[in-house]
Amino acid sequence: MCGIVGIVAKGSVNQSIYDALTVLQHRGQDAAGIVTYDKGRLYLSKGNGLVRDVFNTQQMLTLQGDMGIGHVRYPTAGSSSSSEAQPFYVNSPYGVSLAHNGNLTNSDELKDELFREDLRHINTDSDSEVLLNVFAHELQRSGKFRIDQDDLFNAISGVHKRVKGAYACVAMITGFGIVGFRDPYGIRPIVYGKRDTDEGVEYIIASESVAIDSLGFDLIRDIAPGEAVFIGRDGSIATKQCAEPVTFSPCIFEYVYFARPDSILDGISVYKARLRMGEFLAKKIMRERPNHGIDVVIPIPDTSRTSALQLANSLGVKYREGFIKNRYIGRTFIMPGQKQRKKSVKQKLNAIDLEFKDKKVLLVDDSIVRGTTSEQIIQMAREAGAKEVYFASAAPPVRYPNVYGIDMPVYSELIGHQRDDNQIAEAVGADWLVYQDLEDLVKAVRRPDKELPIARFDASCFNGEYVTGDITPEYLNALEQKRSDEAKTKKTLGSDLQDIDLHNNRNGSNPL
Repeated sequence: MCGIVGIVAKGSVNQSIYDALTVLQHRGQDAAGIVTYDKGRLYLSKGNGLVRDVFNTQQMLTLQGDMGIGHVRYPTAGSSSSSEAQPFYVNSPYGVSLAHNGNLTNSDELKDELFREDLRHINTDSDSEVLLNVFAHELQRSGKFRIDQDDLFNAISGVHKRVKGAYACVAMITGFGIVGFRDPYGIRPIVYGKRDTDEGVEYIIASESVAIDSLGFDLIRDIAPGEAVFIGRDGSIATKQCAEPVTFSPCIFEYVYFARPDSILDGISVYKARLRMGEFLAKKIMRERPNHGIDVVIPIPDTSRTSALQLANSLGVKYREGFIKNRYIGRTFIMPGQKQRKKSVKQKLNAIDLEFKDKKVLLVDDSIVRGTTSEQIIQMAREAGAKEVYFASAAPPVRYPNVYGIDMPVYSELIGHQRDDNQIAEAVGADWLVYQDLEDLVKAVRRPDKELPIARFDASCFNGEYVTGDITPEYLNALEQKRSDEAKTKKTLGSDLQDIDLHNNRNGSNPL
């Protein structure tokens, strides 16, 4: 999962892109990058770490220009090496930079095809570089010295024909403009907006509406599945449907965990969806455990707060903040490696003993993926004096790998795989556990007061139904070999050693 932004302005864009990336930081904490355009030149800065750590004052001053794109990354495909930080760039044709959120499901085939047929070399393991080169090759088909909007939209149509999987992208064509586009299923979110200034109209494309709001832009709408939105350097704007209509299937996990609650995705308020999750979960508890005996409901900060508050209100039970979060520790779920996730939980949370002592406590989380965090937090609640510890998940059990850009790639790492609810409760140490039903989750996310064009949600991590229709057992087995925590650790170690080697060689010293 990543965050992307592109801005065409009437003045310098470096600070606006930086600000947008900080607002989207929850979507990726591994790396960040910005590329800008000014007077025929591109200026690029990127590296590992949080936005505030990657960009210093000197780097910001070098990012000149009135047009640019930015990216925050958390790795699913590829490694966490700084060489795979985005945006990526190719000089031919025209000079194209791209930032990508999602995951391609045919990247291996495309990589081979690019080398053998398109004569293009891919320098990293990132599927985003593959996507960039497919886009660049399709642009090159125009054979023109200067392209126009039709050439750009034709190139994106070509991308849709070749690329499979989930992708929401912003791409900058040097000196020409910025284009945002979305896969035909609309799995990953992307929106655009505008603001009026004394100098003229400025435009923004971003992963979530919160980035648009925070910068003072007005939200225009979501980019539709298969649609492209082009913003020219002169402030012109054009849209076109570049793919044949398919089933609109946005990822439901965006509403459960990834998106900020103050965002609106595909016409749905994330905050209100989470309120409804709490309502449905309360109804299930009353059906299954009418004499639940819960003394207090406590959320596991931060994502579950909204659902937990509504759940407590619906049950008529006290709501309390029982855990204090260290704001300087990253989101545990998106940390690259099991050891790091385990280590970070106690650094991230501390229990307030008086809210637990001698009470029957219901802990509420947005979801349970590997169970690492849940197990440790339940133990913390017991150590704080809880008489009994119950656990509620605002989402159904995660039983299947996610292949569309969320780091749930391996069956063996999912606590919900091949376990029933009682076995999961025993594994995490809860006295009892309740999950949201998938049917109720869909009802919670879908706005009941408005007809939406969403035909269905991608809920593959819950039901194993992959909306793109190209996921086979062989694909999932191959993915497990490449993207387990063990495989990532080896790959990251190798990438880090390679980065050290390159750094030492640049400085004329003996590597290692």
